[in-house]
Amino acid sequence: MLVIDKPAGIPVHAGPRGGANLETGFDALRFGLPRPPALAHRLDRDTSGCLVLGRHPKALRRLGRLFSEGKVEKTYWAVVAGIPKEPQGTIDAPLKKDTRRTGWRMEIDPAGQRAITEYRMLGVADGRAWLELRPRTGRTHQIRVHCASIGCPVAGDTTYGGPGGEPVLLHARALSLPLYPAKPAIQVTAPVPPHMLAALSALGYDPARDP
Repeated sequence: MLVIDKPAGIPVHAGPRGGANLETGFDALRFGLPRPPALAHRLDRDTSGCLVLGRHPKALRRLGRLFSEGKVEKTYWAVVAGIPKEPQGTIDAPLKKDTRRTGWRMEIDPAGQRAITEYRMLGVADGRAWLELRPRTGRTHQIRVHCASIGCPVAGDTTYGGPGGEPVLLHARALSLPLYPAKPAIQVTAPVPPHMLAALSALGYDPARDP
């Protein structure tokens, strides 16, 4: 397994139109193995942070089971426009893909797949909040839609109602992954990316205290 710190603004794999993507650089991460690593899960193009790669097929199968069974603890940081009514809580809202001529997006729909996100506020200032989010399911755009559903869209996420004029302020902060049953879970933390530093600092983040 490898865990890389994905930069914001680049997709993890090529879309229908091609273009730059992370997978094109995976060959440089073989480190002696006969084939490059491959994605064990996904992050959105505009999301930064912890991204897990499997180094060979057996590893990918094991990682795939851990993610599909919900055994990987994922922690995200987001700067949102608005302040939740409660300082912490659980968002339980099923999600369904809505495809239109202009594209697709995820919508909250009782007929959709179950989606659960836990959150807590870490800081508040000037009508914004710094949220720590722990998704308990792994649906597409889950955190973005769930934040918007409580009136607090992710800053920069214009697809789901967030204010524009800045990058999407969503970061895959940490992972806890029980790769080996008889050993403690592997803990990985991604540093705050440059494009989120000012916004988080305004909400109380102190780089000097960040481990």
